[in-house]
Formats: sequence, C-alpha cells, structure tokens
Amino acid sequence: MAEKKSADSKKAADNKKYPGQLVYGLDIGTRSIVGTVGYMYNKTFHVVAIESKPHETRAMQDGQIHDIAAVAESITEVTSRLQIKIGRPLHDVCIAAAGRVLRTITVHVEQELGDTRDVTNEDIYSLELLGAQRAYEKFIGESTLNIKFYCVGYTVQKYYLDKYPMTDLLAHKGTMIGADVIATFLPDEVVDGLYKAVQMSGLHVANLTLEPIAAMEVAIPQSFRMLNLALVDVGAGTSDISITRDESIIAYGMIPSAGDEFTETVAKHYLTDFAQAEHIKFEAAKGADITYTDVMGLERKTTPEEVKEVTAETVKIITRETSDQIKKLNGGKPVSAIFVVGGGGRLPGYTESLALEMGIDPTRVAVRGEDVLKNIDFKDKSLPSDSLLVTPIGICLNFFRQKNNFIFVSFNGVQYKLYDNDKLKVMDAAVQAGYANADLFPKRGAEIGYTINGEKRVARGETGEGAVIKLNGDEASLNSPIKAGDLIEVSPSTAGAPAHLTISELPEFTDSLSVIFNGSEVQIPKYAEVNGKLQSGFYEVADGDEIVMRNYVTVEQLLGFLDVKAEKDSDIMINHTPAEADTKVYENFTVELLIDDSPHLEEVTEEEEPEETAPAKDAGQKDTEAGQTQAAQVSSVTPQTPAGEKPQTASAAAAPAPSAPVEQKKSDNEITVTVNDEPVVLSGKAGYVFVDIFDHIDFDLTKPHGKMVVTKKNGMRAEYSERIKDGDRLDIYWEK
Repeated sequence: MAEKKSADSKKAADNKKYPGQLVYGLDIGTRSIVGTVGYMYNKTFHVVAIESKPHETRAMQDGQIHDIAAVAESITEVTSRLQIKIGRPLHDVCIAAAGRVLRTITVHVEQELGDTRDVTNEDIYSLELLGAQRAYEKFIGESTLNIKFYCVGYTVQKYYLDKYPMTDLLAHKGTMIGADVIATFLPDEVVDGLYKAVQMSGLHVANLTLEPIAAMEVAIPQSFRMLNLALVDVGAGTSDISITRDESIIAYGMIPSAGDEFTETVAKHYLTDFAQAEHIKFEAAKGADITYTDVMGLERKTTPEEVKEVTAETVKIITRETSDQIKKLNGGKPVSAIFVVGGGGRLPGYTESLALEMGIDPTRVAVRGEDVLKNIDFKDKSLPSDSLLVTPIGICLNFFRQKNNFIFVSFNGVQYKLYDNDKLKVMDAAVQAGYANADLFPKRGAEIGYTINGEKRVARGETGEGAVIKLNGDEASLNSPIKAGDLIEVSPSTAGAPAHLTISELPEFTDSLSVIFNGSEVQIPKYAEVNGKLQSGFYEVADGDEIVMRNYVTVEQLLGFLDVKAEKDSDIMINHTPAEADTKVYENFTVELLIDDSPHLEEVTEEEEPEETAPAKDAGQKDTEAGQTQAAQVSSVTPQTPAGEKPQTASAAAAPAPSAPVEQKKSDNEITVTVNDEPVVLSGKAGYVFVDIFDHIDFDLTKPHGKMVVTKKNGMRAEYSERIKDGDRLDIYWEK
C-alpha cells in the first residue's frame, strides 16, 4: 500500500512538472545524433532537455545507416543522458528519414482523349496516376537494388493540352493531354535501417516523418503553406529542398552540395584543418572578428567580410544549383519566398546569392533560426536558440499531427504499407499496390489505324465502364481520401466494343462526280482504292489499310460502274475527244459511248420475221416469258389477223396500213416498255438504249445502296448501251 501511494505521488509530481505528454524526438544525422524531449501545453511546445553525440565512425553516410550497431549504441547513450535529465525512462521515440535519401524522378506522360471534347477531373486524375506509375516504373528500372520504395509524394510540374503548355486543364477542349510529373520515393532499406537501429537501442518507433517535413513544422507554419514557398536545409553534405503550395508540401528534392564545400574552401584559403575551418565558418556567421590557428601553428585573424569574399565563388555555384532545383520542382518558375535552415545557410552572402540566382527580392530569402524558435519554450535557459535545432524540434512537433507516418490499408485483400503524406487517396494505394492504370479507367475497344489520301487517321472503339471502387463497403472514387485500416476493393474497368468503320462512312466517300453519259446526267460515287484494290462502300476498313479516294474515275471504272462495255477504245469519247480505258473523267465531263442505232425498224422486222413465223414447235421450246416478249415484238410490226380471216403474208404485212396502231408508233418514234413492273413511254428519239430509262424513272445513282446496280432486259443481264424496243420488260435494282 505504501509503495502504491509512493508511485501515485511520483506520478502526480511528474504531471505537475510536465503537464503535457512527453515526446522524444531523435534526429539521426550524418555527423551526429540529436535527441530532444518536450511536451505541448497551451499550444506551445516546451523543450525539457536536449542531448547530442557525434558519430565516432562513419556509421552514417549521406543520411543512410551503414553500421546499425554503432548507430544503436549512440542512440542508447543519448537516450540514457536524457532519461537522467528528465528523471524518467523513455520508451517511444519519433524519428525522421533524411531528405538526402529521397529519390526524385521526373517523367512526361500523355493521354489521348479520343474525339475533341472537354477535359474532366477524371481525365486529370488518370493522367496524374499514369505519371506516378511511370515514375515508379522508371525508378525501379534504374535501380540496381531489389528493394521496395514508398512514394512519399508526387506533383505535376506542367500540364499540356494538344502539346501546348497549360497551367490548368479542367474544362478545356482538346484531343490529347499531357503532364510533366515529379515523384519522390523513399527506399525501404533506409526505413528498415532506422527502425532496426532504434529497436536495438531498446526503443519503439512512435512516428516516422521526413526531415524536410520536420523542418517545415517549425520554419513554415501550416497557415503559410497556402503560399508558394521553398525551404532549403543546408546540411553538411547535401542541401535538402521542399516546396509548399495550396496548403501542402508538393515536392521534395536535394543537391549533393552544402556546408562541407564551404568549409573546404575556407580550409584551403586559410591553410587550416577541417575543424579550424568549421570554426571560421561559424564565427563568420555571427558577424564578429575571428581568431584561428593555421597549419603552422600560428594564430591569425580574419573578418566576416573577408570570409564572404573567399567563399563567394563556391557560394555562387551552390546557390545556382539550388535555384535550378527549386525551379525544377516548382514547375519551371521561381517561388515567392525562400526560408533557409541549417548551419551552411548562415554563411555570409549565401541568402543574397540565392535571391540573385532565383531572381527575387533579397528580402524574400531569409535564414530561419531564433525568430521561428521564439514560440518554443526552452525550460533549460542554457540551451541555444539556434537554427540547428529546427529539425530536431520539428520531429517532436510532427508527432502531435500524427501524419507523415506509415499506415496499413487493405487493397483487394492484401495489406500494403503506405507513407501517409497527409493527403492519401485511393489512387495512392493503387500505385503502391502496382494496380494497372488501364484497369482503373474506362477502356476503349480496339482501334483501327488507317490512312486516307495519305493522312493518318484512327477510328476508336467505344468507351467501356470505369473501375468499380468500394471503400469500406461504400462506393468511392480514386480521389476519395483514405486512412489507416481502410478496406479498398477495386473491380477492373471494362473495354467497349471495337471500332467499326466502312468505306461508305468516310466523309470523302459521300462526294460524287456528276458525269454526262450519252446525253444523260449520271452521279458516279468516287472510287475507293484500298491497298491498291477497288472496294465498295460496304467494305469494312481494317487496321493498317491505305485508302485513296479519287476526285476522278477512269473510263474503265466508269463503264464498270454503269455495267457498259465498249468494243474498242475508239468507241469512247471524252469531251468529244477520243479516249482510252485509263483516261481520267472529272466532274461535269461528257462521256459518249458510240452506239450504232442507224438501222431502220423495217430491217429489224425482216430479220425477226422468220424467227417469229417459225413453226409452233419452235415457240414451244421457248420459256413462257420469252415467248410473251416475242409475241409483243411481233405484234409491234405485224397487224393482227381478225378471227376467221386468212393471215397475211410477210410482204403484205409490210405494206402501208394507215389504220394499224403500230404504224402510228413508227411515225412518232414512241415505244412503251415495262420498268420494274411499271409502264414507261419513251418518245422523241430515233432509237433507244437502256441508259435512256434513267431520264424517265426515279432511281438514285448518287449514293450506293448496294454492291452494284443490276440491269436486266427480258430477264437477261443487259448493258447500259443495249438497244431496247417496244414491249421490252426492264428490271433495275441494287444488288445487296
């Protein structure tokens, strides 16, 4: 009972001493380890204790742990010192991955919209996701290590609409969109090394963030992140960069140049070792005169102004690289302002040079140190309020947001670890799961690529349905936010019907040529040559077809369409000039096919009489239809004998008979034929050919309605130039 009361009393005393939850933040840097313990109370962070320990070996290189055991030993020592200071054990710790270990990949992606239309939010999401996936694929392809990587963020540097740069795509009309996407990845081996070192020291990782984010927690408050700002953390070996816009961190980057290069320049000029050069550099940042010892052991003096002059060229080179990287991360343009943290950034002339390279007002580039730490309460007044503490304190502050940590979600039944960058969406889980971009967005059916008159074209298939997304059982979209423990289920999108296109559906095929053929206007569709062969309007275009639409037809093609034959080339006249089979016929050309229609009707009668007066058995050998036609032909030249009278002889039938109706037709040159079961009277010409019928009937030749026009006379195939007589039965129709 006494022991319990003692424990309760101690707890009450601790709560009075530390009214908020104690948070342990550990900055595992390349040169040293810095541990910070503090608590949040009344919206102010109170620092209770800070301890640091330099690495005795090169256990850390470029932000990555190389000797896990050595780093764990240093963590244990720092933790032990802090426990003594605060009088209680520490079990949980917050850590950060160095910005220099991040890998940044930039890719350009394009996506066709199909027909010209407005760009939608879904199109933009699809484009950005495609960019993130391509960046991941490129990153994996360039990496020689078989390890996992976490996408900690990606942003669009620049959009494109039909190849032209755009600041925003939404609602613009076009056929193709594109983007330059920059994505940042964190290698799993870095995370794994940090976790193992912490676990070997007897601690548990409560939160993991990135050093650039930790620095921002102090240097750039959340309320300022709506602005387009840059934070540059000038460390020993690298300068880490992060960009803010629209209330979030949009990009990370770094350059492999920083404070060590300044130190080396100082050492070479003043002939000192590295430690003395560091001393000169830091003292110059304070603005006071400097005393140092050179390699000869002589004590010498210098001034901040002289140090500034000595390092000016090195500073110019590094700030130019920094400025170029900031612009790259920010879509090719300068940011509005830059905040600098870290020891290297305090060197005289650094901020002025960076402003000059960026092309902004020098007052908009500033070192963040004591000014941003004014809101931090240091319980131990002996602790320095220095910009070097920005990142360690930021690691502690990040704990209270409980963001920028690793979370687990289920994607189609499989657990995936994601880096929570405070803006995770379903699409981020899809990227980490390696889900194919094509299975998220509606697929088009197979397309047909072809050329028409040398111009490349594409006939696109129909659009299918997008992926069906469920988030914790409810319908969701790719843009739906997600959190730890969410269950995501995605059913792949479907493809639409494949493209289908016939020659008749081509705009060029609707054009036709108007040709005067033997005195009649005829509409001739333009011919389509597909891969060198003539094809009708019903031909289905195939992928790779080369189609040529002519603005003319050859004589051979014209006669073929009209189903007319010429005995010899001399029978064909184009614009009253002799032509050949390959002569070109253009719009409104006159084409004449010479036809011998000079014989007199009497001569025709004499030729047909023997056949018509043949014995009845010959007529019986004819089919009924032909017999009827012949009878009509006979009746048109031979008067019918009244019942009971003797038939006249052929010579008598040829004698003039004023009362005979056939003689009247001869004098008027009028004949009656049956066309598609309808009587048609032709008059005004000495003789008639099949094509004359088109002047007297309604038959559309301007557009194909079938494979070809079928012409028949008395049940037999007939040519357009074939002569027709009174009583003939004609059939005209499109063959399907």
